[in-house]
Amino acid sequence: MSWDDSDKDKKKDPWSGRKKEQQQQTPPDLDEIVRSLQEKLGGIFGGGGPKGNGSATKKAPSGPSGLSFGILLLIGAVVWMASGIYIIDEGNRGVVLRFGKYYETTMPGPHWRFPSPIDKAMIINVDQQRYIEIGYRSGSNQQAVSSISKEALMLTEDENIIDIQLAVQYKVKNAQDYLFNVRAPEVTLKQSTESALRAVIGKNKMDFVLTEGRSDVVAKVESALQIMLDDYATGLIVTSVNLVEAQPPEEVQGAFSDAIKAREDEQRYINESQAYSNEVIPRARGAASRIVQEAEAYEQRVIAEASGDASRFDQLRVQYEAAPEVTRKRLYLETMEDVLGNSRKVIMDVKNSNNMMYLPIDKLMERSPTKPAASNRFITPPEKTTPSNIGRDSSYRDRAVRGR
Repeated sequence: MSWDDSDKDKKKDPWSGRKKEQQQQTPPDLDEIVRSLQEKLGGIFGGGGPKGNGSATKKAPSGPSGLSFGILLLIGAVVWMASGIYIIDEGNRGVVLRFGKYYETTMPGPHWRFPSPIDKAMIINVDQQRYIEIGYRSGSNQQAVSSISKEALMLTEDENIIDIQLAVQYKVKNAQDYLFNVRAPEVTLKQSTESALRAVIGKNKMDFVLTEGRSDVVAKVESALQIMLDDYATGLIVTSVNLVEAQPPEEVQGAFSDAIKAREDEQRYINESQAYSNEVIPRARGAASRIVQEAEAYEQRVIAEASGDASRFDQLRVQYEAAPEVTRKRLYLETMEDVLGNSRKVIMDVKNSNNMMYLPIDKLMERSPTKPAASNRFITPPEKTTPSNIGRDSSYRDRAVRGR
């Protein structure tokens, strides 16, 4: 039987099978791939298929193409709307602009806005401590490394030049005012600080600024600066003002150092004199009070003695009137006893006697009323005696016996 007797036998044709295997191993044509992609895209967007040679174009059905386009449009809208979600951290504020105009200020937390180009969100840190420097510029270690003479030199009320270095710390109070009311808030703050500082320094004398007026100057500058910032609606608030340095210009530094040293010496002398005054005046007042009290005591004693003498004289007058001779003699003897009791002279009147008498004058003088008797030294106990220890202290009795 021949190979081409029937169609079903063609599948068994070795040559035809070989051709099919060769066709399957042939790489696809590039034009076919491009044409296939064009057909698929045309079907999605509602376009027709490729035109054949001499044949009419065949349009793709419109139903599936419109559905695919709607799904893509919906997905794009969801992604676009989701891009409007934003989160504001703690300590920040969000300023939302709608078509370039201020719309609202948002607080910390998650928020949503219309995506760009309709809305735009700007994040402002309102808790950050910012600072500016007037009269100097600091490095990374926050120490003054250079002085700016144009900003630092100022004129005082007494027409002296002073070198001032000031540091101001501030924060953002209102994010909307900070962004839109002033073009450069930091520049405005710096110029306002310099203006307020010059106004305050110009109303005070140099000695006051260099010595005890530093805190007063800082308070006045802070108050005036905040008033100016509020008038300009900068949206800033001043948290602290620090007067870093206040000194005379470098050219006259030595002369002013001598003047300050002299002022310190003056104050030291004043303090020393005040301390001496505080020490002497109470002592003098105490001495004066003591003298006054002694005078008063002397007055009372004299008055009492005079009163006693007068009373004694009255009593003596009564006795004299009763016995004049006896009273007169007794008064004489008492007076002579008082006069001769302290005398060191011994007068002996022995008539018609040639005998020599030996008198121990030193012993007699020791027994005179001006000095205590020798025996008293043995009688006086070494400690305070009471009836309780006199009876039981045998040493006291022994000393008493030896004294006798």
